[in-house]
Amino acid sequence: MTVSSPAFADGGRIPAKYTCSGENMSPPLTWGGQPAATKVFALVVDDPDAPGGVFTHWIVFNLPPDSRQLPEAVPTQEQLSSGALQGENDFGSTGYGGPCPPPGEGVHHYEFTVYALDKT
Repeated sequence: MTVSSPAFADGGRIPAKYTCSGENMSPPLTWGGQPAATKVFALVVDDPDAPGGVFTHWIVFNLPPDSRQLPEAVPTQEQLSSGALQGENDFGSTGYGGPCPPPGEGVHHYEFTVYALDKT
């Protein structure tokens, strides 16, 4: 599967508006190349460079099998209009929490992973 964002290049810098120092809104995402047996998708956004270990910034699950994108600025509510659900991130809130590395930290990398699941 492939995952991308029209807002930034793979390996590129995430624009400030998607971080805690900006508007802290979720970036637009697209994906494709899923197996035919996909019943639902799940999305996890992690920072593997966080000082305390992997830090989860966003969890979305139960995304319908015909979904191929999430728009910019997904509302920070538990259930989305598509029926998808958002979990609690490591900031302790529901929905997206943008990059927010501690001052003095080096470069952090963020992994956007979409899982194609064959069970709901």
